[in-house]
Amino acid sequence: MAQQVVPPPPMQIENARVEYAQVLRAEPVYQTLRATSMVERCEATTPVAAPEEQRRGFARVVGAVKDVLRSEDERVDEVDRSAGGNCRMVPIEREFRRPIAYDVDYVHKGVKYRSRLPYDPGNRMRVRVSVTPVIVPPEER
Repeated sequence: MAQQVVPPPPMQIENARVEYAQVLRAEPVYQTLRATSMVERCEATTPVAAPEEQRRGFARVVGAVKDVLRSEDERVDEVDRSAGGNCRMVPIEREFRRPIAYDVDYVHKGVKYRSRLPYDPGNRMRVRVSVTPVIVPPEER
């Protein structure tokens, strides 16, 4: 007796096309990296003249800005190692942020969507629109 082989149902060909969606917002997603490095700092063993007295003109303005931006841990009278200062290794922690993706809000045919993309798409982006019919078995019709 021969068994009858039932062929599988035919595959539906997907109807797909590429259209454009308007980007409403692209917000970067950052990765934060922290790194600690050791830096040698030498402090003066003898009093050093006030920095404002040593600076003249533009150098005085730049120095004042640097002093304001410098953290409390870094506010020491630094000297060159050859000047015989007290030198020690100090940990300096730095934080780096880099964009790793973009959360993109966009609208296509009046419907808003959100996707995470590896790049900033700009003002508009290509979207793939696919339409496939739903095949209902005969007993469910």
